[in-house]
Amino acid sequence: MKGTTNMQTFRVALSFARLPDSELGTFANTVIVNMTGNAAFSQPPVPFTELGQLYADFRTAVSAAMDGGVSLTVAKKAARQALVSALRKTAAFVQITASHDRALLLASGFSDASRSRARTRLSRPMIVAVENYGTTKLAVRMPPVANARSYEVRATNGGPVPAAVVISTQARRVVLDNLVPGTVYTIQARAIGGSEGYSDWCDPTTHMAM
Repeated sequence: MKGTTNMQTFRVALSFARLPDSELGTFANTVIVNMTGNAAFSQPPVPFTELGQLYADFRTAVSAAMDGGVSLTVAKKAARQALVSALRKTAAFVQITASHDRALLLASGFSDASRSRARTRLSRPMIVAVENYGTTKLAVRMPPVANARSYEVRATNGGPVPAAVVISTQARRVVLDNLVPGTVYTIQARAIGGSEGYSDWCDPTTHMAM
């Protein structure tokens, strides 16, 4: 029939539910940051303030559970389940809102699970340099990964939660900010996209913030 167009439908990936605790927290924070203030997502089923509180509760529970104990582990699992449930509701909302707009879907912080030419497992990134980029900042340099849509770079210093996490659409220079001068950080990166949502984390490298 004339005038009929075939619009491609994109699907929101739900693989976040299988992420380890530390990575689930990072993912939830990315979704909250990306969707807050975006007019296209102004009426989510779970208000961003509520989602943010669930994220904070989960982080607290994960940190507490590191001390061991059955009750703390049960509390952590309950907090995780509550966060995943809220993220699933948010994912369904994004699916309805952005099913025909891949750029908008990706802008939410969720991944695209639709079939495409990029549905292959991504290679791990390789950090070729970490440089001091002014006070409290480190610049991470990597070659691009084929078919990656973006990159996640994190800095840790032994705590249960990364000291800094950045999602970047380019690999040439990713800047980690708000670091503590004199502290040595472990830096890792992974590519986002492909058939599994994420590549493996790259080999760690260390650098001191100035």
